[in-house]
Amino acid sequence: MTTGSALTPPSGTDRIVILDFGSQTTHLIGRRIREQGIFAQIVAGTAPVEEWLDEGVRGIILSGSPSSIHDDDPPLPDRRIYSQGLPLLGICYGLHVTAHLQGGEISRAETREYGPAPVEVVTNHEITSGVSRRFTSWMSHGDAIRRLPPGAREIATTSHGVTAIVTIPECSFVGLQFHPEVTHSEQGIQILDNFAAGVCQARRQWSVENYLGQLQEELRGQAGDKPILLLISGGVDSSVVAALLLQTFPPEQVHLMYIDTGLMRKDESVEIGAALRKLGARNLYLIDAEERFLSALAGVTDPEKKRHIIGDLFISVQEEEIASRLSGDYLLAQGTLYTDLIESGHGSGGKAKSIKSHHNVASPLVKKKREAGLILEPLAALYKDEVRDLGRLLGLPEEIVGRHPFPGPGLGVRVLGEVTRERCDILREADAIFIRELRTAGLYDAIWQAFAVLLPIQSVGVAGDSRAYGNVVALRAVTSTDGMTADVYGFEPAFLRTVSAAITNGIPQVGRVVYDCSGKPPATIEWE
Repeated sequence: MTTGSALTPPSGTDRIVILDFGSQTTHLIGRRIREQGIFAQIVAGTAPVEEWLDEGVRGIILSGSPSSIHDDDPPLPDRRIYSQGLPLLGICYGLHVTAHLQGGEISRAETREYGPAPVEVVTNHEITSGVSRRFTSWMSHGDAIRRLPPGAREIATTSHGVTAIVTIPECSFVGLQFHPEVTHSEQGIQILDNFAAGVCQARRQWSVENYLGQLQEELRGQAGDKPILLLISGGVDSSVVAALLLQTFPPEQVHLMYIDTGLMRKDESVEIGAALRKLGARNLYLIDAEERFLSALAGVTDPEKKRHIIGDLFISVQEEEIASRLSGDYLLAQGTLYTDLIESGHGSGGKAKSIKSHHNVASPLVKKKREAGLILEPLAALYKDEVRDLGRLLGLPEEIVGRHPFPGPGLGVRVLGEVTRERCDILREADAIFIRELRTAGLYDAIWQAFAVLLPIQSVGVAGDSRAYGNVVALRAVTSTDGMTADVYGFEPAFLRTVSAAITNGIPQVGRVVYDCSGKPPATIEWE
């Protein structure tokens, strides 16, 4: 399973095909549908129908896009989708492009509409079955319908009179001006399920359990008897890949390498070594490369450059270390998730905008490996919560499966500014204190991701009776289901005061602690 490969269902599985025009939330549409037990497959928005259409397709969704129908070369679907007799659902750009192609008129809005908007259902339709007559939607668009296509009917409008839901019966189309896939849209999951299970009558056949057997079969077919090397980061994703590989292939075929970059969390290297041995690893290589990474990062402050340096050095160290252990071709396995691909601009449609690069997606050396067909990415079609479910299915302990996400570049993207051993040590201690206090308060499992960030500034404070300048640590804690949208966790003020005191009292170099209150969007979860 390589990057960009479409997740294909077992034979006989009903599915909804999502045409991806580059929206950063396209994958969320598929995720929401799969949450309902219905298989969703994402393909390029401009792909011809013969590439994906077969008897298993029960409906088609046209995603949003950063593009506009008024662009010089907007992405267009294969027009044959409108004559297949299949139900169609258009979301934002998917609505605009369909309305345009069916004879309607789309105009640029005077102001971009972004955020919550009240919607009122004015006409009964199957798409709004069980939905409140009034609900709050989430808008993100610069275009709007000025004139409906012939035969079209409004199903719902916003409080500003903007068409929110429209149907074009002639081509079995329903269009939404808002984004039902994001958690900010009330009734969004109900609307998507109404389409997939109601309008399309797709059967609920999807589960991680059903997918595991297919995944293992695909991995065996792709790898054959070639040696497989997995770089272990210490996070959930690479741990699940390790368990998957060890249960799919003979243990002698699987080589696990943990590179201690000096950018890991406190005591992580010791814990990871013990966990990998429990998984049954026979070829386990624990590499101390702290000095190499810190030297390569000396003086570097740009976050993208740091990611590329870390990603390239990962591969370089791996190649040097493995040369004495493996000969001939070997496959490199990674814990890449679909969200990593989306944020790096590698969505199925090829039109996604890059939010940030991921070291296991954008690194030039990783690209070279991928182009040579020497990369296994068995999680590239899954979302984080599905990966956790897969880990449990494989028998991983909850302390590994339930662990908060940790970025591949490690503390390199949580130490803002220059990365040094001293600054990493400060952040390691602050992060450990934060996590300790979360566990003590029984809050760790209620949070999707929590961590500390060391800011590249100092703040005046008082140490004893003296004026002093100390480092500033930012705390981040969010709730989420898949990592692509997130809300800030609402701590009680007393808890934040406790954590702040523990950090400033326990780490002399830190003089101030702040809490990050930004959600995603507009921010990302990580700071860099």
